[in-house]
Amino acid sequence: MDLFQALIIAIIEGLTEYLPVSSTGHMVFASSYFGIQEDDFVKLFQVSIQFGAILAVVALYWKKFFDFSKLNFFIKLACAVVPALILGKLFDDKIEAVLGNPIPIAIVLIVGGIILLFIDSRFQNPTVAHEEDITIKKAVTIGLWQCLAMMPGTSRSAASIIGGMQQGLTRHAAAEFSFFLAVPTMLAVTCYSVFLKTYEHSQMKGYELILQSGDTIKMFLIGNVVAFIVAVLAIKFFIGIIKQYGFKPWGWYRIIAGIGLLIYFSYLK
Repeated sequence: MDLFQALIIAIIEGLTEYLPVSSTGHMVFASSYFGIQEDDFVKLFQVSIQFGAILAVVALYWKKFFDFSKLNFFIKLACAVVPALILGKLFDDKIEAVLGNPIPIAIVLIVGGIILLFIDSRFQNPTVAHEEDITIKKAVTIGLWQCLAMMPGTSRSAASIIGGMQQGLTRHAAAEFSFFLAVPTMLAVTCYSVFLKTYEHSQMKGYELILQSGDTIKMFLIGNVVAFIVAVLAIKFFIGIIKQYGFKPWGWYRIIAGIGLLIYFSYLK
């Protein structure tokens, strides 16, 4: 992977991480299209640039994350992330196996898109408009919904937003809580990959792979900066779209993207 390819992957991560369109599906396609060899560093890079996307949420909602007087906010996030931590560890190897096959990812993209077309009409009477009104029980339930995203192509954002709406949250409140929940979830995945998981395959710690040369350090730093900037813009754009149009535009996008991926990997690749 060269620097240009790293920039493309970072832009895709920033654009898609918080949108209900599956960042995994888009990165799988981009890697295949550009002929990027899936070595240990590339896999680590794709995970570690999530750190930049994490910082985007913290920067946009800094008043939330640095108001330590509201302990209940952090308790809700901690409880909500537990299901993903447990199930993620249990099914880690199975998830990795699916990542090697883009066809199921494309199919899940299409199915998820069809669901998004009808999600607005399914939950028309929300009762929770603000994060402060989300109970710990609701937070944990949303966390369980988020676990559906362990199937590559599902989209962590889509799963947690749908879970939020199922729990009575407005579209805006569900989207924002999905952003909040992404911080501990993605931070855990990034730390796990950097400090533990990579070593199982390469006999090197993730941070050793990053620090092995000046080029890898540069890719890591630039990738995170680009993912941060793009994620900030994507979050603001997404909030505006769902306020005005709901989830149908994203549903149609997923269907078109999924069909495109099926054609590409079945006939063109």
